[in-house]
Amino acid sequence: MSISTTYDQQHMTTSANYQQWLMVTALIYLLLVAVGMIGSGFKTATGGEAKELFSFASNPLTALVIGTVATALIQSSSTVSSIIVGLVAGGLPVAIAIPMIMGANIGTTITNTIVSLGHVKQGVEFKRAFAAATIHDFFNLISVVIFLPLEIMFGILHKTGAYLSSFMIGGDSMSMKGINFMKPLVTPPIQTLQTMLGGIGLSEVLTGVLLITFGIGMIFFVISAIGKLLKVLMVGRAKDILHRAIGRGPITGIATGTAVTVLVQSSSTTTSLIVPLAGSGIFSLRQIYPFTLGANIGTCITALLAATAVTGVNAIFALQIALIHFVYNVAGVIVVYGIPFLRNIPIQAAEKMSDIAMRKKLYVALYIGGVFFLIPMMLIGVSQAFAW
Repeated sequence: MSISTTYDQQHMTTSANYQQWLMVTALIYLLLVAVGMIGSGFKTATGGEAKELFSFASNPLTALVIGTVATALIQSSSTVSSIIVGLVAGGLPVAIAIPMIMGANIGTTITNTIVSLGHVKQGVEFKRAFAAATIHDFFNLISVVIFLPLEIMFGILHKTGAYLSSFMIGGDSMSMKGINFMKPLVTPPIQTLQTMLGGIGLSEVLTGVLLITFGIGMIFFVISAIGKLLKVLMVGRAKDILHRAIGRGPITGIATGTAVTVLVQSSSTTTSLIVPLAGSGIFSLRQIYPFTLGANIGTCITALLAATAVTGVNAIFALQIALIHFVYNVAGVIVVYGIPFLRNIPIQAAEKMSDIAMRKKLYVALYIGGVFFLIPMMLIGVSQAFAW
């Protein structure tokens, strides 16, 4: 192969990468528009009284279940967290959105659990892979068990998020002057679509519903498309990073998991990447544990990015729930991983569950159905038995 041919191939590859990065930029813009569209849709459909629309999620357990099941079905916490930001922008109370965010953390772990099934015929390899997948499940479950009761009793996350959002955008004015640079970019297409829908004689309620539907549909498309593009651009590089960084200690592992997840904007992608590496024995369960915690932190970037698209009186609340998502995940790492007794519970539970799963594969199906669907449904029944 001649030098000129090699140069031409490298030039073509570089050009293709530039085009893919431009597409990523365009898709991020569409994500911002989609989130803003959901908020505008709810305001239009409910006349600003979105609280009545969300009476089905009037207590923390129901909200937790909604976040868990929705994310388990969609298999994308990035999508669900972006939708939640849009809902808050439309009037969903932050206190109800907080358990939804917690539920999204639980629901997203179904992806890597399913990925582990690719090793189901390999015995010990499956045991390692299933343990690597479920350690994320158990960590998120413990975080909810610790922080949800504290939130219900004391509102710690709500207050922290309110303080941080007010501090970041300038106090009680609820203006977005500090980060209002998105408004001129995001508002025009939303207003154009809203005017078009209103111009064909649709009622405000139907116009709002269609805006919400378009916004959610666009989020599904954008998150999927961004994930595919960034996998092409970053996964090979990410694998090299994993091999160099994960084995160097917990802090490096957490930082690596965070960085890779920020790059691919999907904790499901990064945790699913690590499952085969754990299954093959390249990394031990204790080595990949911190990496999965970093993935929890890194996935917050999507909601934070989405919150910058929100303007108006509810903008501070959209930023608040995005910040709460970040604070909750960081606090979970500090508390659960920082306390030796709590740190070992997910490891022990994952090892025990993987032993059972290796012996009887039926328990895998029971585990997935129970954790992500049956138990959440039972919680709804429990929540209806108590007045909140």
